[in-house]
Amino acid sequence: MEFVSKKIKKHNFSAGPAILPASVIAEAAEAVRDYQGSGLSLLELSHRGPEFVAILKEAIALTRELLNLPEDYEVLFLTGGASSQFFMTAMNLLPQNGNASYVDTGSWSTKAIKEAKLFGNIDTLASSKDKNYTYIPKGYTVPNDSTYLHLTSNNTIFGTQYHTWPATDRPLVCDMSSDIFSRPIDVSRFGLIYAGAQKNLGPAGTTLVIVRKDMLGQTGERAIPTMLNYETHIAKSSSFNTPPVYPIYVCMLTLRWIKALGGVTAMSHKNQEKAALLYREIDQNPLFEGTAAKEDRSLMNATFVSKRPELDNEFLAACEAEGCVGVKGHRSVGGFRASIYNAMPIESVQTLVNVMQQFAEKHA
Repeated sequence: MEFVSKKIKKHNFSAGPAILPASVIAEAAEAVRDYQGSGLSLLELSHRGPEFVAILKEAIALTRELLNLPEDYEVLFLTGGASSQFFMTAMNLLPQNGNASYVDTGSWSTKAIKEAKLFGNIDTLASSKDKNYTYIPKGYTVPNDSTYLHLTSNNTIFGTQYHTWPATDRPLVCDMSSDIFSRPIDVSRFGLIYAGAQKNLGPAGTTLVIVRKDMLGQTGERAIPTMLNYETHIAKSSSFNTPPVYPIYVCMLTLRWIKALGGVTAMSHKNQEKAALLYREIDQNPLFEGTAAKEDRSLMNATFVSKRPELDNEFLAACEAEGCVGVKGHRSVGGFRASIYNAMPIESVQTLVNVMQQFAEKHA
């Protein structure tokens, strides 16, 4: 007797490295085997060769187009993750003994504040730590002598997100690692944006940096190591050293995919629809409740807990049985987290909602 294994489709709700579009994965996989019939893998191509130069140019051009970037902004693909940008932003933007303002909305902003203090006077204007980062602080005033105001636009661990930007004439510096390209933004409000690729853009290994040129060259006598100087990478078009060829290629494919589906406005509509479906179930299901303030809920990472914690492991097992993986909450907060980035189809969100409904019918 022949046994046939039934493979359950996996619905990847992991916070990152996160889901990528299936078409992007297929094309990227083929490029590893043979890049466009060249007889070489993309992994073997020279970063100085015409093939990769074209890839990098297209990735930059698509970033400009999708975000409607003015000409006075530069686009860089760097390495070191968003964590390196915690100190590179302050090192490159903050004058000697200069002042900058930060808002503390979770683990990543806390780390950014720590690193920035190595390079200037850092004022933490507001924090939501008092309620375990379950809301976005509001109602503070940004000092006129601040070089910039640093924000973290979306908080993957605690499930909060900025839906409006603070009213200030100070340029914003923003970590958009987990919601870049998920919605339209007014780039003119920002002096610098940085984003690790591994949420909405591509695989881990490259970090997108968008910087307004007049923000640079204002640090006075501070010596900046060559590799940590944005102007180095601007002058060499992100290829001062060997760039992360494959992650940049996958980012380019993802940007093509976003454009083909209608750009960031279309992404925003889809993300709102998915989030509304999931939060509606969280709010009406008798076994679950959300953790973030409703007005600050993230469209990328929905966090919720069980009203009967003794059932947590059973619920996670029910999710796994239906192919819903990565639903367990971050170790620092517990509960559950469903990350619904751009590439997450609404059908996968519906599958998770079905599991929640069936679980409530069994236990409520």
